[in-house]
Amino acid sequence: MTDPIQTQTQTAFDTAERTMWSGRAHAYAASFARLCAHPVERLLDAAGIEKGTYVLDAGTGTGTAALAALARGARVCAVDADAGMVAVAREAGVAAWVAALPQLPFPDGEFDAAVGNFVVNHVGRPRAALAELRRVLKPGGRVALTLWGARRGAGQELFGRAFAAAGAVIPADLPRLDPAEDFARTTDGFAELLREAGFTDAGADELEWDHRTTVDEWWGGPAAGVATAGLVVTSQDEGTVVRIRREYERLAGEFAAGGDELALPHIALVACGRADRQLLSYRRP
Repeated sequence: MTDPIQTQTQTAFDTAERTMWSGRAHAYAASFARLCAHPVERLLDAAGIEKGTYVLDAGTGTGTAALAALARGARVCAVDADAGMVAVAREAGVAAWVAALPQLPFPDGEFDAAVGNFVVNHVGRPRAALAELRRVLKPGGRVALTLWGARRGAGQELFGRAFAAAGAVIPADLPRLDPAEDFARTTDGFAELLREAGFTDAGADELEWDHRTTVDEWWGGPAAGVATAGLVVTSQDEGTVVRIRREYERLAGEFAAGGDELALPHIALVACGRADRQLLSYRRP
């Protein structure tokens, strides 16, 4: 299999996301990747991943979920929209390819299960993306997904508070989902999104945890331009960046866990569903 060429028309959100993540795979691995790894075992349990399961990891990033599935004895195929992420995942031993939802280079009914660790946060057409995951699942196959939802832990607000305190100007061109494509980012809303895509037995739960990191490690992601916080930091003048760092360190004291360590409260949603019958291929114009 060779890396497919994406022929679909991307939304403006998709294009902004591609630009935001391009060239930042290693910086992501050194910062936010450990945070995003926390729900992985819960994700794999929800998808029923075990020895022999043929699983698709959509939006694999640096390959964390794929590697965890391999450790369970599963057969894994992984995809990501960013070539840099795919390269890092391949270096770690993952069979990974460049491909982006909602257009995957696989036939109908190819996989026993599909997982997506926070991939829904990064697609411009969430309903079409889930319908595509439904298409490539065998009848009875399970999907499991994580999402940063509407309810946020105090640790998730840390950078936003630092930006406000420092007087940072938020760029006007941050990735913003078309309101017509959005959905309620709650357990009920996430479960309904799965049902709209044709999944049955759909449900979602909240997962809360304290992410353990250090002051420097957590700052390293935005300082390197990773994610939305990174776009904000790297768009400021030098003086504002200095103020943001100062305010960040001050506010981070609220989450001190000894020495330079922080315990940052986070909340995510975990949803799963079942593909009980074969559906026709779905393509949204």
